[in-house]
Amino acid sequence: MRLKRISAALIAVAVVSGAIATGQARPAKKSNRTEMAVQRQGLAFAQKHCSICHAIDTGISPKPEAPSFEAIINTPGLTAQTLNPWLQDSHNFPEIMNFEIAPEQIDALAAYMLTLKNADYRPPIQ
Repeated sequence: MRLKRISAALIAVAVVSGAIATGQARPAKKSNRTEMAVQRQGLAFAQKHCSICHAIDTGISPKPEAPSFEAIINTPGLTAQTLNPWLQDSHNFPEIMNFEIAPEQIDALAAYMLTLKNADYRPPIQ
């Protein structure tokens, strides 16, 4: 009985090791410190410049016409590749928002916003 358990454990280790070695299974990716620092910079930027109008995390925005960051990032078709160009062009409404976001701030803001991506997101009922 004990020998069967040891054999089963060794087989499991061998299968997992082989899968990792061949690239079929990968350990979970952890955010590195640099990535987390950029995300924190993006959050700080959002708190300072965006939170007057937008909910910068989950919830309802202070201004009803301004979508929450959660709603924005979970818009169908919006991806990490399309987010930066979208943020560059998102404030082209001078009567509402009249400022530009510097490229390095866009990268940080996008990195933060991507942390709100959720495959199970459902827009709130209004």
